[in-house]
Amino acid sequence: MAQTRTVIIGISGCSSSGKTTLARLLRDIFPETFILHEDDFYKPESELPIKHGLADWDCPEAISIPDLEAALTHVRATGTFPVSSRVPTTSPCTLSRRSNHGCTSFTSPTPLSPPLTPLPPSSSSPPSTTTRSTQLTKTPTRNSPQPTVNSIEDLNSVGPCPATPQQIASCTATVQTWLAPNNPGSLIFPPPSSSTKKKTRICILDGFLLYAPQTSSPPTPLSRIPPLLDIKLFLQASKAKALHRRGARDGYVHVDGFWTDPPGYVEKIVWPNYVEAHRWLFEGGDVEGGRVDQEVLGREGILVPCVNGEEVEFGGMLEWAVGAVMGELERICLGEGRDGGKGE
Repeated sequence: MAQTRTVIIGISGCSSSGKTTLARLLRDIFPETFILHEDDFYKPESELPIKHGLADWDCPEAISIPDLEAALTHVRATGTFPVSSRVPTTSPCTLSRRSNHGCTSFTSPTPLSPPLTPLPPSSSSPPSTTTRSTQLTKTPTRNSPQPTVNSIEDLNSVGPCPATPQQIASCTATVQTWLAPNNPGSLIFPPPSSSTKKKTRICILDGFLLYAPQTSSPPTPLSRIPPLLDIKLFLQASKAKALHRRGARDGYVHVDGFWTDPPGYVEKIVWPNYVEAHRWLFEGGDVEGGRVDQEVLGREGILVPCVNGEEVEFGGMLEWAVGAVMGELERICLGEGRDGGKGE
């Protein structure tokens, strides 16, 4: 019987940097792929820290790290989305007292994350997003391992996709060629008829705060997460763009209901928290300068689309991410590597 290998990809970065959009596109482009959202592991609002008189949803203390760690351990062991302890299973994995991480049915392989709608060619940026009130579906990828789940983050729309149909089609064609017989992808994702080759499943962890230095002393709770990730992608956005994109959002569904950013929340909490949590990744701790510390990135195994602080348009970021994922999958699964991880 063929074994199953699980590869976990982390996509992290500043709020409104395109993490969820990229995660959903990669899920649609690569086979056997599902998404786990860090936002589904928020603590209840009553347990959040207060900063400047506001509940702080954008700090490490807002996330139930033990629940996230348990979910990733489950994904690593089974190659499937973490199930709720309320659902009978031969190997139960209790994740949280909250039920919204879990699986309500094993009968449908259809994920809830909606397919992305490309922007019209004349559009330069996505319009304001709206919150979906119904469960949304997409056509599953080949033998998709993700059952129907109650993900709160899946109720949040990311709006129209900033990549053009041509860019998406190009990336899809690149991966399909890579998956063709006698090419590396066919060895990583063998056809269903193969009963002897090891099969691969991909979990994408989408989150605003996933990486912490492994050399910190004493270690922080968040430092338990990076060792569980096989591929680490980090997306950047300037302060101006992050504030503009975040301000264009209508709000978010979360564990206690619906959240809309109060006045000053992004300027007082979101951006300062991002800077504080990620200055260790940048030269001289200068996050707004945008130049990442390549020595630190190399030591921590974190890949970025651009090292010199320049903005990368989303279509270029998608192309970079597809190449980086293919190269890293070859390294992990086949013992081969490609120089696709660092931007110029």
